[in-house]
Amino acid sequence: MTTAPDRLLRRLEWKLGRRLDGRLQGSYRTVWHGAGLDFTDLRAYTPEDDVRHIDWNVTARLDEPFVRQYTEDREMTAWMVIDRSASMRFGAGKESTASDLAVAIARLISQGGNRVGAILFDNQSHKVIPPRAGRDQVLRIAREATREVTKKSDKTTDLAGMLRLAAATTAQRRSLVFVMSDFIGDPGWDRPLAQLTHRHEVVVIRVVDPAELELPDLGLILVEDAETGEQLLVDTSDPLLRARLTEQVGAREDELAAGMRRAGVDAHRITTDQDMTATLVDMVRRSGRRRR
Repeated sequence: MTTAPDRLLRRLEWKLGRRLDGRLQGSYRTVWHGAGLDFTDLRAYTPEDDVRHIDWNVTARLDEPFVRQYTEDREMTAWMVIDRSASMRFGAGKESTASDLAVAIARLISQGGNRVGAILFDNQSHKVIPPRAGRDQVLRIAREATREVTKKSDKTTDLAGMLRLAAATTAQRRSLVFVMSDFIGDPGWDRPLAQLTHRHEVVVIRVVDPAELELPDLGLILVEDAETGEQLLVDTSDPLLRARLTEQVGAREDELAAGMRRAGVDAHRITTDQDMTATLVDMVRRSGRRRR
């Protein structure tokens, strides 16, 4: 018996905003127009158009040349780029949120016979799962994405390295690339993200724990930097400390937003306490608005 989220997932369809590579097969419908089977619209003829697409009946009625537009069915390749660094294991489960969302998106994309691959990255190692179609591939991505990372690193996340790896791995064909990270790490990631966006359609999903945005009042606690392991005793009730942290959070949010703008990406920000189904539905709706 299928659950309500499963039934909803089967009705969703991700809308592309740009042309991607693919073969003339599969049931995924692209947003670009070509010489396919399904007629979609008419538009005025331009010198670059193929004269074989001219609709002569409409042209005769309007005394102006018009061409037919068709929608082509194509197979698509999607990649899940998942940050599995130490900072993603902070708090209420950023890593599990990213993994669950990646698996849900993989299921959504693979419904039309499309291929899905994954890149799992941390400072110590990375794993590339080549794109394939089918339920077994989604299960493999789920299994690898939820596998526990045992090694720890004393360095901040090399986000630029993760994005360069994604660009090198996906270089063979234009694809739909989902990047899932908290974007806590070394600066300088905006340029490789822009290079990735230049070739592919990139969807950035920034995963955030609510405690990173507003420090809870817990009194005197020992906090640890998830990236470097550095520990510090702080009084979370101190109003000066809370004000300073609020200011730093605002500055960091502004810096991240500026980096996304430089990369030409409109990032989705999701928090670990959000409903996963509602989050996915909202992302799909935004993909449709971007397409229009």
